Order: sequence, then structure tokens, then C-alpha cells
Amino acid sequence: MSPAAELSPTPFGRLLTAMVTPFDAEGAVDLALAGRLARHLVDEGSDGLVVCGTTGESPTLSWDEQSQLLEAVRQAVGPGVPVLAGTGSNCTQEAVKATREAAAAGADGALVVIPYYNKPPQEGLEAHFRAIAEAAPELPLMLYNIPGRTGCSMEPATVARLMDCSNIVSFKAASGTTEEVTALRLACGAKLAIYSGDDGLVLPMLSVGAVGVVSVASHLVGRRMRAMVEAYLSGQPAVALGHHEQLIPLFKALFATTNPIPVKAALELSGWPVGSPRSPLLPLDPAMRAALSDTLDALRPT
Repeated sequence: MSPAAELSPTPFGRLLTAMVTPFDAEGAVDLALAGRLARHLVDEGSDGLVVCGTTGESPTLSWDEQSQLLEAVRQAVGPGVPVLAGTGSNCTQEAVKATREAAAAGADGALVVIPYYNKPPQEGLEAHFRAIAEAAPELPLMLYNIPGRTGCSMEPATVARLMDCSNIVSFKAASGTTEEVTALRLACGAKLAIYSGDDGLVLPMLSVGAVGVVSVASHLVGRRMRAMVEAYLSGQPAVALGHHEQLIPLFKALFATTNPIPVKAALELSGWPVGSPRSPLLPLDPAMRAALSDTLDALRPT
């Protein structure tokens, strides 16, 4: 009889929503609406929230705006809901400073993306994340690998060398393949909690050891996402597969163009006036918006 694999812990729960950042008509961050949206997402099944990530348009937010957004969401959902702050940068000093400030501001964790554009070697990535981990040793970190955006990918062997940092507890896998999950588990063991960074891959990733998902679609179908994950984990794979197959059109629609353009449009169509993305991103074009509206209509109860 084959031995059972050891399952990983779930430091932030199973379903986390990578929150959009609402803007008002003048393009300023709408902190009040961010608070209302945060509470709604928790009511709809999210265990935790990620603010100021890619979905939250962190590249166009000032550090002051990011700090204010974290504070607003933290206050809105209360102490029982994990709130992670995106603190990544391609400048190690900036990422260190942002992570320290997030810890001081009451974040429950930090999502730290692979440095983008400057394409460091693996040794540089190790030094970068080690410096961040040592700067805020009490703050749990989620490393975030998304080579399609950053132009750089961290190898599992590099992650394994970082596992002596006690606060590196999780990893958002967004390379587009389930093989990343297996490679990370083989390199790091069950100590590292791996989250899918792709809504369309959460079900297959769960089957190879991921613990949950950092989701975009949960802005709109949080209860369905939670039901899919819980069905799989409770030994009902056919039920989970049914949810997955019904939600695939939405997953595809939300990534038909650059995230978060479609999800902000979908929220607008669902009665959440979160505003357009900041330049250089643009609002969703009319044809895609019409198709997205049809997709949302098909998911609503009849």
C-alpha cells in the first residue's frame, strides 16, 4: 500500500479574493467603497482578502494610497479575516520598506511578487526574498510567481533554500501549469502552502496538493468558488467538476484581456461602481463588455 502524502496547512484559509481597487469618478481611490466591497466578499465566502496586488492595480497606486487601502479594508472586515497586503517591488529596498509598513499597519500577511523587468538570477531572487523575510520576521509571507507578467520565474530549488525563513509560509502559483505545484512540494515538502493563482486551474491544482486559490472570479461567484473547493475536499469530485465546468466561461471571460479590466467591468455590470482601471489600462471595449454581460446572465439563477 502506498503511503499517503502529507497535506499542507492553510495559513490564510481556502478562498482568498485578490481585490480590485475601486476608483471614484475623478480617479481617486474610493476607500468607503473598498470597505463595502471587502465586507461583501467575505459575506460571499472569501476566507481572506489580498489588497494592492496586480488585480488591485498596484503598479499605479502610490505607497500612500496602498497604506490607506490596507487600513480601510482591515477596519472594514475586522480582526477575524486575514488581510494580505501586496508589498512586492523590483527594488529590494522598496519591498523591504513596504513589508515592514504593512506589518506595522496590521496586515495578516504579505503577498510578495517576483521582481519584474530587471530579471534577476536565482541567487538574486533568493537574496531579495530573504531580505524581505528578515525585515518583518513575524509577518507571514506568500511568494508570488507569475512569469507571464514579471518576465522572471523562481525555481522550486530557490524556494527550497528560502524555507529556513520561518515566515515564508505560502506560495501563489501562477505559471499556468499544475507541474509547478508538484515541483514545489517535492522541493519544499508539505510545510509550504501552495495557492492556485489561476481560477481555471484551482481544481486540478487541488488534486496535486494546492490548498486553495487566490481568486479573481470570487468577486462575482464567491459562493460557487467556495462550494467547488469544499466539494472536492469533502470527497465529492463530480460535484466539484460540475461547478468547474459551469464556471469555465466566466474564468475565460475574466482573462479575455488584461486583468483587472474585465473584472472591473463585471463588477460594474453587477451593481458595484468600482470605476475604470487607471491608465495605461483602459475600460473594457464594448464588444467584450456585451459578451461578458451575456456570460454573467447565464450564471444568474433563473
